[in-house]
Amino acid sequence: MSKTAKSPISIFSASILSVSVFSTFLLSGCDNTAKVPEAKDSSKASAESKPITIGYSDWPGWVAWQVAIEKGWLKEAGLNVDFKWFDYSASLSAFSANQLDAVFVTNGDNLVTASGGTQGMMILATDYSAGNDVILAKEGINSIQDLKGKSIGVEKGLVDHLLLATALSDQKITAADVKLVNSTTNQLPQVFSSPDVSAIAVWQPVASQALKAVAGSKIIYSSKDKPGLIYDTLTVNMSHLAAHKEEWTKLLQVWDKTVKYINDPATRPDAVKIMAARSGVDPKQYESMVDGTHLLDIEANKKVFTKGTGFDSIYGSSYHVNKFNVENGIYKTEQNVDGLIYPKLIEELK
Repeated sequence: MSKTAKSPISIFSASILSVSVFSTFLLSGCDNTAKVPEAKDSSKASAESKPITIGYSDWPGWVAWQVAIEKGWLKEAGLNVDFKWFDYSASLSAFSANQLDAVFVTNGDNLVTASGGTQGMMILATDYSAGNDVILAKEGINSIQDLKGKSIGVEKGLVDHLLLATALSDQKITAADVKLVNSTTNQLPQVFSSPDVSAIAVWQPVASQALKAVAGSKIIYSSKDKPGLIYDTLTVNMSHLAAHKEEWTKLLQVWDKTVKYINDPATRPDAVKIMAARSGVDPKQYESMVDGTHLLDIEANKKVFTKGTGFDSIYGSSYHVNKFNVENGIYKTEQNVDGLIYPKLIEELK
């Protein structure tokens, strides 16, 4: 896996997106849960022979779909799906330009694309980060509390800035209590080697490079300490969802089968081998990255798509990152989170 391709939380500014404004949401009373308009028969018929196009990129929760592709499970389900491989930011730009029917994106980045006018509907949480995003510290620094007054390297506005800000806030440490050293993620191992920097917030596999670069360094906090902070989702063009609900429901069923295959000890080695080959990584190394990604089957999704304010709910997680994005100037006005989450397909699955 190379998460340099996957840069959650404002990997790009809304200003460089090719803006594609979709239909506004239908609201009923004071229920602002996402609604999808009913499709016209003609739109169903005209799209029947066209494949569903989905953009995916190099993150274990999304590379997992390679298992379903190679096992032929999509065709078995009667689905005609074209998975298109992208660098992460390019996939979001393609979705914004209406070149894809769906894209795999973090819940936070879906809010960013919405702020630019592209309102994609989150219908599935493939996973949440469970250890692949970390805060590393030099020898002598053993906790988040020890970071007070220190310089910390991070790429501002990206997912590990969110992780760092959340960790500091939980310990009542304000932004004024630390000095952030802004750097691109790939340069953070070199930044970490500087005597002026005490810690960095970074994701794998760059984190492993940084640990090797600085003797005595260690992980003092990770996304495993905050499950549900970073959700990865399948986000669909609203008009396509309206016209093809049956196909999207079948796709979710294939996902459930895929997660079970990956998690089954008897079939996990085969699954990891397939995923590692797609990412060009040694299977042994890739297995640790899969371990840092908590895959969510349909039963888990039913809980995640239940409305709540905590990180065990995609609503609560998205409310949190929505505030983070505004506070850090990623966009100016909070987005309508409820209007970008569509729980109906998950709720209706047996």
